Amino acid sequence: MPSLKFWQSSGDHHANPAEHPAVDVEASASDSEGSFLHDGNLAFVREKAGNDSGPQYQEAVGAPVESNSPLGYNVGWVTVIFLNVNQMIGTGIFSTPGSILRSTGSVGLAMIFWLIGFLMSLSGLAVNLEFASYFPGRSGGEVAYLEQSYPRPKYFFPIAFAVQNVILSFSSSNAVVLSRYLWRIAAITPSDWQLKGVAVAAYTLAVICVLVHNKYSLWAVNVFGVFKVLLLVVISITGLVVLGGSTHIQNPHANWENSFQGTTNNGNDLANAIVNIVFSYSGYENAFKVVNEIKRPVPTLKKNATASVLIVSILYILCNVAYFSAVPKAEFAASSQTAAAVFFTRVFGPRGANALNVFVLLSAFGNLLAVLIGHARMIREIGRQGVLPYPRFWVTTWPFGTPIGPYLLKWVATVIMIIAPPAGDAFTFAVSLQSYPSAMFSVAMAVGLYLVRHRFKRAGLPRAEFEAWHIAAIFFILVQIYVLVMPWVPPKNGPYSGDVSFWYATYCVTGIAIIIVCALYYVVWMYVWPKFRGYKIRPEVLEDVDSRGANTHRLVQVPLAELAAWDEAHDDAGRLRRRHQHQHQHYNGDAERASDSSAVASGEQAGIGGEKGLKEV
Repeated sequence: MPSLKFWQSSGDHHANPAEHPAVDVEASASDSEGSFLHDGNLAFVREKAGNDSGPQYQEAVGAPVESNSPLGYNVGWVTVIFLNVNQMIGTGIFSTPGSILRSTGSVGLAMIFWLIGFLMSLSGLAVNLEFASYFPGRSGGEVAYLEQSYPRPKYFFPIAFAVQNVILSFSSSNAVVLSRYLWRIAAITPSDWQLKGVAVAAYTLAVICVLVHNKYSLWAVNVFGVFKVLLLVVISITGLVVLGGSTHIQNPHANWENSFQGTTNNGNDLANAIVNIVFSYSGYENAFKVVNEIKRPVPTLKKNATASVLIVSILYILCNVAYFSAVPKAEFAASSQTAAAVFFTRVFGPRGANALNVFVLLSAFGNLLAVLIGHARMIREIGRQGVLPYPRFWVTTWPFGTPIGPYLLKWVATVIMIIAPPAGDAFTFAVSLQSYPSAMFSVAMAVGLYLVRHRFKRAGLPRAEFEAWHIAAIFFILVQIYVLVMPWVPPKNGPYSGDVSFWYATYCVTGIAIIIVCALYYVVWMYVWPKFRGYKIRPEVLEDVDSRGANTHRLVQVPLAELAAWDEAHDDAGRLRRRHQHQHQHYNGDAERASDSSAVASGEQAGIGGEKGLKEV
């Protein structure tokens, strides 16, 4: 049975494969880079990263481990903390407390929801920690964890996740918020195009910052993270002073008397509240997207990712105490200003509110940097799985040592989403659409943790260095299911009275439709079209893509006539077996044939050497 240990090591326990007769241990180290262990139709390959983690065992369908991170090892314990802090503290704590109060109807229930958010993030952190201890050489976070949780059917989850994270890879909301606050500082009411223009400029600046130098961009994240923490500390201390009655605020305890008065029981309102809570706490998993850039990742994440969640959660709760102590409930819920703006105006006057605009602007920019760094690693890992065309483009770190392809994709997608949709319904719908498939994948990932546990136990593989409590994983699953189910409850004023003018659950239906379309595409791409054209899809490992140690899977179409020779020459992960390397002319869809005709003849005789019949998927 899994150990009921949460943040405590479960030891370096190794099960004995001989105890599991269904498992076939293939000692193939002499044939390929890794050794394989077969369990039914699954093949586990033993690989080791260069980040001082132990060896990991992953199903061969997964992207190959990079033994030397082409992005370097610049993520220390401070950066682990502030990668999370910067994504968690964006603009949510300054804006969402008012909307959460309106949705819950009472101060008491609003505070309970903030506490639920803390428990949710802590539980999600535990799930990610256990996955990281299974796969300490893989960056990308959820990308890698879903891939390893559901290796069959091959490539389905990578494809579905790729669609959601590539097509919906925009970060337009914070860029627009940043622009809005910049115009407030200038005391100018912008036109729509002025607002969009500044948002594009701000996002472009953020992309340039992370694109030109990896190490310095991480330093910038640390600086903005320190600033954010200090800002929330100031708000928290000010709130405690107000609560103590040492300011001009009259009756600071008024909101805490009968604090549950007005509590709503409408499911749609409560769903909106929990979605806002999840949004405010999202980012606790950001450091798991750079695991292969962290030395000794599991103990480093255990201490410092946990510290980031504790720091942010305590400050969130104290900030809400500050808001509710300084501002009457009715004024707080009815105000069109952000929660923090109402607080600063009440405590410090109009000048305080003006100063807040500068603080929120800087906070939003730090959030853009942290999100860019984390999401770029996710997209790069999707590219390394081989399910995107032109894998070299997504994987390469040339010329600046940064993932240029993912950064450019993020820039293009975000600029389109800033410029194309008109303000209002279209923009709100696009942002909401991101959250629904994300919750579906979160449920799948948490459930997948139990599948990985079972699979490793059956195969006699080492237990995870850390194992989450069952209650943590189950609680995380339940919260995500709540996020999926409750938005279907109609708003209290009818189905057309939600956040948009059209049917309230349109984004839910669209999110499900995206997954269904992915499934249909997968069936056609993986089974129908190959059967019609007479080929099978096989992975091939491309080594040293950019001379910095980057590697990737590439999926190729192998004609049925050449399939046996291909499988003989390659191991389960797609690497050439060593006894075949001297025969093989490495297939490259863009490369010229080698001039050595004897090598070509040798390769074609083996049925694996030339480009004949092989196409990149």
